[in-house]
Parts: sequence; C-alpha cells; structure tokens
Amino acid sequence: MTDEVVDLCRDLIRIDTTNTGDNATSAGERAAAEYVAEKLAEVGLDPQLRESAPGRASVVARVPGTDPSRNALLVHGHLDVVPAVPDEWTVHPFSGELRDGYLWGRGAVDMKDFDAMVLAVVRQWQRTGVRPARDLVLAFTADEEAGSEYGARFLVERHPELLDGCTEAIGEVGGYSFTVSDDLRLYLIQTAEKGMSWLRLHARGRPGHGSMLHDDNAVTALCEAVARLGRHRFPVEVTPTVRAFLEQLSEALGIPLDPDDPELAIAKLGPIANFIGATIRNTANPTRLAAGYKDNVIPSQATATIDCRTLPGHEDAFEQQLREVIGQDLEIEYIQRQPALETAFDGPLVDAMSAALRAEDPAARTVPYMMSGGTDAKAFSRLGIRHFGFTPLRLPPDLNFAALFHGIDERVPVEGLQFGVRVLDRLLRTC
Repeated sequence: MTDEVVDLCRDLIRIDTTNTGDNATSAGERAAAEYVAEKLAEVGLDPQLRESAPGRASVVARVPGTDPSRNALLVHGHLDVVPAVPDEWTVHPFSGELRDGYLWGRGAVDMKDFDAMVLAVVRQWQRTGVRPARDLVLAFTADEEAGSEYGARFLVERHPELLDGCTEAIGEVGGYSFTVSDDLRLYLIQTAEKGMSWLRLHARGRPGHGSMLHDDNAVTALCEAVARLGRHRFPVEVTPTVRAFLEQLSEALGIPLDPDDPELAIAKLGPIANFIGATIRNTANPTRLAAGYKDNVIPSQATATIDCRTLPGHEDAFEQQLREVIGQDLEIEYIQRQPALETAFDGPLVDAMSAALRAEDPAARTVPYMMSGGTDAKAFSRLGIRHFGFTPLRLPPDLNFAALFHGIDERVPVEGLQFGVRVLDRLLRTC
C-alpha cells in the first residue's frame, strides 16, 4: 500500500488535467476519471463515471461497510489541476518526477496525493477482504478549480442518488502537520472554509480619441477603484473556528494571545502564516483587467475581475464594505457565489481522525482551522453533508507548504505521502 500510493500518485500527475475554466481549453479530466474507474473496477468495485460535458467527467464508487444501519461517509478528491508553465518549473510539471525525497508535479498536493491515498487504501482492502465499519462513498471529481459546476455541483444536482446516505465527508485541505518541537506537531483539521464570490467590476465612461483631454475615462475610473480595493485591508473578524485555533496555538507556542490583534500570533507560524492570516478578515484581490479595442481609442467601458473570499456569517457586511471601497459608480456583476462553511470540532469522526494521527505520530495534536480558499465541500453541503478537511501529511518542518498550492515546483514528500496512506487506512477502517 505504501509503495503503491506513490505509483498511483505519479500516474495521476502524468495525466494532464489542466482546468482553465473554459471547456474548450481544459484537458484530461475524463482520462483521469477513466484511470480511476479502471483501478477501482480492477479490484471488484463498481465505479460510476458521469460526464457533465465533453471531456469533463467524475467517478463515484461505494464501498459497503459492515454496519448498513449507519450513515455513509463521503471521501472526495478532485482530479483537475490549475495551469502550470513548464519553463517556470525545475522539472516538467506533468513528469511525476521523483527527486530529493519528493514526488514533483502539478497536483502533487492539490490534490492527486489524496486521490492516490484513497485508491491505495481501498485497493488493498479489496485484495485482502477488509471492510470498513460503514459505507464509504468515494467521489473523484472534475472542475473543483473553477467552482465545481462540472464536477461536484453536477453530481449534487443531477446524480444525488450516488451520494445517498452520506452525512459526513472528508476531503481537502487539512490533516497536515505544523512542527512546534520534536515532541509536538499540530495537525490542522479544516472545520471551516471561507465563502467565494467571484465578481466583475464594470466602469463606464464617454468614448473618445486618445489624443484629447478626457475627464470621463472608464479605464481611469476602473483602475482607481481596483487600486483602492487591492490595497484595502478589511477589518479583523475572529470566527469561532479561528478563535479555537488561535487559543490552541497560543498554548502550544507559549505566547500571549490578544483576540483583538491575532496577527501577532499568526506571524509566529512561519510557512503557514499566509494560510491562516487570510482567515481573520474578508479579502478581495483583483485578478484580471480588460478594456479597449484600439491603442488610440478611449473605450466606453472597462472591466476587472475580483476574487473575494468571505468569512462565515459576514457575507452581508462584506457587500456593504466592498461598495464603500469601490464607490457607487461602478457596476458589480457576480460571476459565482458560494457560501462559507463552518462546523464544530467535535464528534466521533473528529475523535477517530485524532486517534489515527496519534497512532502514526505520538507527537500529534489536532486543532481546528479555517481554510482561506474553497473546496467541493460547498457543493456537497447542499445535501446536508458535514465536511472536514483531512488529507493527512506529516511535513518536514522547513517546508513552505502553503506556497505549493497553485505554485511553482509543487511537490509532496514521499514519506509524507506514505504516512498519509497509513493514517487514512486506520481512519477509514473504524470511523
């Protein structure tokens, strides 16, 4: 199992599943789905492949448990990845190269590592006759990186019967370690994730000749608003999940915590500070600009795309704050809106995750945290499924894990991958 997980992850990385957000240029999801389905069918499971659009496919399979009276656990991972520019990488992003104790490639941590862990565990079980305590529903989805429309949302809206009986779920991003000392590692379990609002700002003005004086320029108005927004820092808001995390962090690091100034404690986190720092406030980051059709023509309109992430319970306040920053003259068009999620850090599944980690790492202590991005959990939550981010990895203390997500030279430590499959095996047998 620990050898096979590396091979499975390597094979998946080598299937280019780049999701550009455009069906015409996205690639490889069906090929990856067919690979997963073949690996599941090979050991006697009955995978169901569902295509939402040409080339956009997801796979769902059910592993029967020993107690059919219990509710099922959804175990989900996405197959798509964000684009990668080969010239920027040390190795080719789809080579799946093993080097310096790491498996390199786009998707190594986001999130073909977890897909491979799940496959390795259930394949070993099927070969040896192991059955989990309750039904497991395995979902390998398309399109998570562009909002889940052609993956998890498609399954929820068109094929909810495949998810029948699921009340809890595990997926990305959590279960990874933060080393405090040789005898203490915090493992961050995701119990909350920020909401997602992708929007466009539209500025309109009077068109004209580029050589003339012009006081109603749409490009100027847009750029001024975008600059204000890009530099703006929304107020600090400490949600229950973040407060619980900071309290445990304060205890573990032996530092005082000021709830009104949590950035001091977060600064002590080193490589994962960016992950956590974005969870104490709403954020809005400009990502794209578009205007004009000729160099000497002042256009009548200009557009900016903004990636907004909102804290649980603060969506309405954010909209008001956003309007105050950009001004009243710009039009706001929402491209996609998905809610924030938050659940309590308690229950038998949480206890089982903690026990599985401690069995493999006696220095493990689990803590809840909020993820600054979003996952397929937003779609699955529409069926009333309670979600936890749990992709177990024991990481080297000096690894900048946060930078690997959507970053250059994405890679996963081989030992961490093998650690993760052992933890997942322990968890899924008994939870």
